Amino acid sequence: MEEDIKGLKEIIKQKNNEIIRLKSLLDNKVNCGNESVSAIEKTSSLTSQEISRYSRQLILPEIGVSGQISLKRTSVLIVGAGGLGCPAGLYLAAAGIGEIGIVDHDVVEVNNLHRQVAHTVNTVGEEKSKSLQRAIEEINPNVKCHAYSMLLNSTNIGEIIKPYSIILDASDNVPTRYLLNDAAVLFNKHLVSGSALRFEGQLTVYNYLDGPCYRCLFPKPPSADTVTNCSDGGVLGVVTGVIGSLQALEVIKIATGYHPSYYKKMLLFDGFGGDFRVLKLRSKKTDCAVCGTKPSIQKLIDYELFCNGTATDKDLKLSLLPNTDRISCEKLKQIFDENSKFVLVDVRPVNEFKICSLSNSVNMPIDKLHLDSSLIELQTLTENTGYSNNYIICRRGNDSQKAVLTLRKLIPSCTWYDVIGGLNAWHHEIDASFPLY
Repeated sequence: MEEDIKGLKEIIKQKNNEIIRLKSLLDNKVNCGNESVSAIEKTSSLTSQEISRYSRQLILPEIGVSGQISLKRTSVLIVGAGGLGCPAGLYLAAAGIGEIGIVDHDVVEVNNLHRQVAHTVNTVGEEKSKSLQRAIEEINPNVKCHAYSMLLNSTNIGEIIKPYSIILDASDNVPTRYLLNDAAVLFNKHLVSGSALRFEGQLTVYNYLDGPCYRCLFPKPPSADTVTNCSDGGVLGVVTGVIGSLQALEVIKIATGYHPSYYKKMLLFDGFGGDFRVLKLRSKKTDCAVCGTKPSIQKLIDYELFCNGTATDKDLKLSLLPNTDRISCEKLKQIFDENSKFVLVDVRPVNEFKICSLSNSVNMPIDKLHLDSSLIELQTLTENTGYSNNYIICRRGNDSQKAVLTLRKLIPSCTWYDVIGGLNAWHHEIDASFPLY
């Protein structure tokens, strides 16, 4: 009896999975409903060349001819042509996704190349969306690929996402995540979302059947000063490759009519420990502001205002001090040249100080300033300058301002000045050979 019950439960599970797969397949058919008859005919079969190209996945029973045709008829919008978007885009193109759109407002920089594998030294300075478009077309010229070199917002996103059946979120900031989530719900699109920072990555599929949307889990955005990006926290390129590849895999499952692995689940990847953990997520919240039964958000809003942040990961320039408490890099160089007595404290982390530093600077990380040992050392150093010519420098001129405010309280007898723009400004204004990272 127990074995019979167990067997019946397994059959029910299989049938439920099949229902989910068929519903997903139906969604894709509906999303293609506006195609012309000729367009549908072109995607209803495979050419000899396509059979040869996709032969290794065609022989998989889970894909087969019908699955490959489904891939051919699927359209995916990739938002972000960076560490996640590059591997995802390349693998989706290689797999035979019929149409791919790429949205990114940024240009390729040298510091992108360790993780954004579609870009090369020859495309530095080029728009990322067009660089990835070229890489996709070189891998698979059969893919219709569109580049949108713009910053997405609530005004322009509607027209862009309409033709696409699946959205792949490879963005790098909180306002864009909320924008994509709300747009996915309002325009009835599946959203495959990934993120990566340092050695860690996350992956979830939102707005899929009865699964939650991003707002169900995070109704309110985090405080802007608690959000760390790759530029500040760093990231290992392989980690973005892992997450971006898994995003592509989820898209392929959805496109071929199977339910994704991380629907109502969140994957947590620890690259340093080599661990994959999966968290079970709740179903949709009935009181969710955008996907609930009585949504309060029925049109897109100003997401930068909502999140109190910018829809970009570019450096923020804080202004915490009056100009009288700050000096330019030119003024600092003048002090160097005059051989004046001074103290220059570099408040970056030790590992960053080892990358590069100005001569005669002393490393004292900002999170160590409150320690007695740091205060004693600073007191000794400033005695030699008469407690006046004391300067704080960091990477971009933000932490140095915070450090000035901190040291004013800890050592009120000393006068401290912040170096505007930090070491990045030193590179641009004084010494172009000084490393920029």
